[in-house]
Amino acid sequence: MPLRLTPTFRDALAAPREQGRALVGMWVCSGSPLVAEICAGSGLDWLLVDMEHSPNGLESVLAQLQAVAAYPVTPVVRVPVGDVVTIKQVLDLGAQNLLVPMVSSADEARSVVEAVRYPPRGRRGVGSALARSARWNRVERYLDDADTHVSLFVQVETVEGVAAAGAVAAVDGVDGVFVGPSDLAASMGLLGRQDHPDVVAAVHRAFEAVRAAGKPVGVNAFDPALSRAYVGAGATFVLVGADVTLLARGSEALAQAFDDRAV
Repeated sequence: MPLRLTPTFRDALAAPREQGRALVGMWVCSGSPLVAEICAGSGLDWLLVDMEHSPNGLESVLAQLQAVAAYPVTPVVRVPVGDVVTIKQVLDLGAQNLLVPMVSSADEARSVVEAVRYPPRGRRGVGSALARSARWNRVERYLDDADTHVSLFVQVETVEGVAAAGAVAAVDGVDGVFVGPSDLAASMGLLGRQDHPDVVAAVHRAFEAVRAAGKPVGVNAFDPALSRAYVGAGATFVLVGADVTLLARGSEALAQAFDDRAV
């Protein structure tokens, strides 16, 4: 029986929305399918399953994608590096939406695009009969239509990346650019100071360049005021929290509330 895949994050961003409304998401970093499922039912628009700074491998990412599939949320997987083998494996396990970190030039962006496309347009290895990506060849014409089933976003998070943001966004096959203020601040000599005016100004420059190239731009901003300001400046998708930080701050608040031990 032929199966249909869900729309991509590219499709979600292109769908009509209330003016000024960005797609709001959170990081899923715990590696737990149960936690991912809890977050999937929250009412958020998207989740970012992280493989770069989290204890996630192929098996845990697969389990999380399966856990959130029943919910009206779009999962995006951030791979640890823009490596053709890693990208092939993550796509084959069924991820439809990828975020690739540390892309700082158009050449790097083109290399990543090639990694997600089948020959002759790219270098993705062919294994759809063996893989969840095509639901073991139950998705008709998957090999012919694979580009419609996959969306690719790249992360600009260095001084060089900001300078090249317009060229990166203009690369055919890049569906959007996500700005990472944390590493950007570090590359500017302002480690840990994502809200520094110079960092915020650099983020705005990246926004302008990406939007001028006609692509959607997103950003990571846990501070609600800064996140709203970035949406006002043109961000159409934002990450505003993470499962692990919510648990850390929530458990700390609980401990502080009963710190007198008078319970």
